[in-house]
Amino acid sequence: MDLIKIEGLSFSYPSRKHTLTDINFNVEQGTFTCIVGENGSGKSTLLKCILGLNKGYSGKIIKEKKIGYLPQKTEIQSNFPASIEEVVMSGTISRHIKSIFYKKDDKQKANEIMAELGIYQIRKKSFAELSGGQQQRVLIARAMCATEKIIILDEPTNGLDPSIALQIYKMLDELKRKNNLTILIVSHDIDRALKFADKVIEIENGKVKFNGNTTDYIKAGGIKWFKQLVKWCHMPLYKEQY
Repeated sequence: MDLIKIEGLSFSYPSRKHTLTDINFNVEQGTFTCIVGENGSGKSTLLKCILGLNKGYSGKIIKEKKIGYLPQKTEIQSNFPASIEEVVMSGTISRHIKSIFYKKDDKQKANEIMAELGIYQIRKKSFAELSGGQQQRVLIARAMCATEKIIILDEPTNGLDPSIALQIYKMLDELKRKNNLTILIVSHDIDRALKFADKVIEIENGKVKFNGNTTDYIKAGGIKWFKQLVKWCHMPLYKEQY
């Protein structure tokens, strides 16, 4: 079952001719899909089109109605003056079409997700006091409160230490396997992301250069800078099981 299906998507900002051109791909339920590409290739613009943040595109976007979203982290977001519990609970509001108030089951759902992600015991702590890795766990929990099927993440490990970034990817992979949660992620942290991704979509100059499974992407050579990185770091190329 496809949770996202994109057909002939094209989009441009007023200052540019073609930011995205004839994008076609699907995201199946229960998969971990990684969107990769150089800076400025159109990855984040694509996510914004999927989420409805960019209007005026042509083509079709058929998608699951309830999507959890974790945007790129900002300094303002990091210093947000609220408790962990309040941040996570705020994710449930998007599930209510006609009300901005929490429902009876919202707190139970938030507590279950916080427990699963290992942050329930510190739920009263201030979000601003957390480490970068802990903050990302909180924001992932918030995204999960908005949906039961799919979360979209834009550079979730940006600025994190490599060991913490790996923990985040392991956690996402476990959530996918245990909950049949669909993961769609944009990442520059490609060496770690490809260890867990089932599928890769490479965007180059606003067009889909590759759309297929991770093993085929690696065998095909992938993006040039990833090939060089693998060679330099002597990293294993194939997905590890955890």
